[in-house]
Amino acid sequence: MQEKGFKDGLRDALPTALGYISIGLAFGVVASAAHLSPVEVGLMSTLVYGGSAQFAMVAMFVSQANLASITLTVFLVNLRNMLMSLHATTIFTKTGFLDNIGMASLITDESYGVLLGENVHNKNILASWMHGNNLLSWLAWISSTIVGTMLGGIIPNPEQFGLDFALIGMFIGLLVFQLEAMASEGLKKIALILLTVALCFLLTSIFLSSSLSVLLATLAGCSVGVFIDDHN
Repeated sequence: MQEKGFKDGLRDALPTALGYISIGLAFGVVASAAHLSPVEVGLMSTLVYGGSAQFAMVAMFVSQANLASITLTVFLVNLRNMLMSLHATTIFTKTGFLDNIGMASLITDESYGVLLGENVHNKNILASWMHGNNLLSWLAWISSTIVGTMLGGIIPNPEQFGLDFALIGMFIGLLVFQLEAMASEGLKKIALILLTVALCFLLTSIFLSSSLSVLLATLAGCSVGVFIDDHN
């Protein structure tokens, strides 16, 4: 099969970028309601670049949480990106160090999902394809969150339009996409991952908060998935 490069990555990332625009606008409106400026939101989207982490940051800003709590929360929420980056290196085995750093810095749940879907059908993926996939999504997120913040004054109560559910809706769509891609490799892998997530959540929720249990269960599921892939 023909190798795919940067332009192909841009094209394949277009559906994700369109999804980011709607979520980014929603986040910008929510951030504006928390009295964040477009410049502040632009810097947050550029440097943090994590939808769930940024929504959590805004909520913590409103509750006047301290800097240490905010930093730790963002670190834990985005920790899953490390596992996704590690697994991506098993796909790009001949890629140089700088390319790996570039891909890992901008990888997200969505761009990782696009990568897995492409890898099911095409084993000849260039690093430049992943850069295109990541870059378009990153730029779409930054620009849409800034525009959303600028428009935020027009929508004083974003919850009444369901904008606070936008990120959850995209994650549901991503989950369906992931399950379809994994189903082509057999249902055993899906069953093991889901079982790991369920057991980890049930055990940790006895001692920890539900939010932290969800995070640990997610990391456990990702770890099992990476382990299975490495031994196939």
